[in-house]
Amino acid sequence: MFFSKRDLQFQLFEVLDSESLTKYEYFQDHNRESFDMVLDAAESIAVKMMHPLLIEMDRNEPQLIDGKIRIHDGMKPIIKKMGEDGWVNAAFRYDEGGQQLPVTILNAAGFIFQASNYSASIFSFMSGGSANLIRTFGSQELIDTFTPNMYSGKWQGTMALTEPDAGSSLSDISTSAEPTEKEGVFKIKGQKIYISAGDHDACENVIHLMLAKIKGGPIGAKGISLFVVPQKRIEGSQLIDNDVLTAGIFHKMGYKGAPIAHLSIGSNDGAIGYLVGEPHKGLSYMFQLMNEARVSVGLNATAIGTAAYYASLAYAKERPQGRKIAEKDPSKPQTSIINHADVKRMLLFQKSVVEGSLSLLLFCSKLSDLIHIETGEAKERASLLLDLLTPIAKSFPSEMCCLSTSAAVQILGGAGYTTDFPVEQYYREARIHPIHEGTTGIHGLDLLGRKITIHNGKAAQIYFEEVSKTIKEASQVTEIQLFSEKLQKYLGKAQQATGHLLGLAGKGEIEKYLADATLYLEMFGIITIAWQWLNQALIAQQNLATAHEADRDFYQGKLMTLRYYYEYELVKVDSLVKRLQSTDNVTIEMQSGWF
Repeated sequence: MFFSKRDLQFQLFEVLDSESLTKYEYFQDHNRESFDMVLDAAESIAVKMMHPLLIEMDRNEPQLIDGKIRIHDGMKPIIKKMGEDGWVNAAFRYDEGGQQLPVTILNAAGFIFQASNYSASIFSFMSGGSANLIRTFGSQELIDTFTPNMYSGKWQGTMALTEPDAGSSLSDISTSAEPTEKEGVFKIKGQKIYISAGDHDACENVIHLMLAKIKGGPIGAKGISLFVVPQKRIEGSQLIDNDVLTAGIFHKMGYKGAPIAHLSIGSNDGAIGYLVGEPHKGLSYMFQLMNEARVSVGLNATAIGTAAYYASLAYAKERPQGRKIAEKDPSKPQTSIINHADVKRMLLFQKSVVEGSLSLLLFCSKLSDLIHIETGEAKERASLLLDLLTPIAKSFPSEMCCLSTSAAVQILGGAGYTTDFPVEQYYREARIHPIHEGTTGIHGLDLLGRKITIHNGKAAQIYFEEVSKTIKEASQVTEIQLFSEKLQKYLGKAQQATGHLLGLAGKGEIEKYLADATLYLEMFGIITIAWQWLNQALIAQQNLATAHEADRDFYQGKLMTLRYYYEYELVKVDSLVKRLQSTDNVTIEMQSGWF
């Protein structure tokens, strides 16, 4: 199996108490039974439709033929099914055709899809994110014109940001928008690259949410506006070409089943775009989608890492190799490799990463729900905490699941390096996540340069309060008291390093302050996952005494993984703190000509 239903239920209903969301009026029509039905439906689609295509979609990647990208034929029924069953707009209001499903449960279902076949999972959820931008900031005319077909799967939604000369630096985009005689309608001209699902033959039309600059507007980021730019536009009752051409397709090392397009817009001066919201506010609008997408990227990475973990776990249980270290008699039967300490170390590493990451991502999902339904201080607190955690929720799973999938390959040995087993594919597919939706370096700058100091450090204060609350609870439980003390120590070290860096900023030494922002992000991520493991351990220890045999094994596994993480991973904070407080500015002083 590519995921653990037991662990997902533990995270959702024992650790997070997601059922408590149904006490709020907005979610009152739901209950534990309806949540289970959603997860069962997701598992059914994943097992029956998505997972069987995992290898086929990797081996037979999309091709650009006669100006159109052709994808695997199996995607057509999947996209249709996702639309018919309401997955695209499941979290939206009833009056919009949605189910008012908590984001927490929808993301858990998304995790199942992603673990089964990452490439197949992205089409529908990209449409949901794009449609959400239109429904949030667009006019009623735009909503009525575009979103129904995006919800149904008839039309694909994308977000088109990146250009050949403007990747993370969106202020440098050159795609232009020229007003026409009709208000809100513009002629669009430019190029966009690396557009996921930017063109394919499993839908009738592609709706791009595109950033462009209105001619004569402010320079830089302040001049960016957001437009709906359809591949085909509606005239009367017909769809006609909108001069959005597929100029190329990128062939990737992984995640091959989903096409990544190079688009040429307005090469014949015929591309029409429709302004979303107000002029020059496009970047702020797009950041709503990007922040949602960043949590999704962390979830994607975790799902792939989870699938790799269970593949290597199954192999380790079945593969005989050697004998236990103390066994010297060669006539004795070989033992399964899972009995070797070093293999257990690699499995514990994977388990600690993927289950710790999933815990954080579902916690972030619940914060998103609370922001929607809470008011006043509770709403502000959830909003600030989610804002602070977003770069960590995106980057820790992205970086660490590259390492955990590598461990999966290592466990399989030579077999892991072949296409006969799936872990090499998972290894390739994991590598995109530290790159897209903002590189790890960008998120390091975001965390240290903005999130730590925003609102006079209020978000950081809330974070430290939440972690300290868990530490206090754990300190009352004898069996895990030691781990609460360890986390308290490392939390103090992180605060010390933060104070040192803020001191540099206060003296105006900004380059020194931010030079190791990526390492600061790494430190923060390690501590945050340690916090999540302590949360899980609290519940596991609490339930252990009264659990049935199978659940006792499950809870013991949680407690042992807590031990592993604190013994092997949390201690890495020591070296990171030492580096963050060092006065050796080697990366600043190094000159380009010395490489």
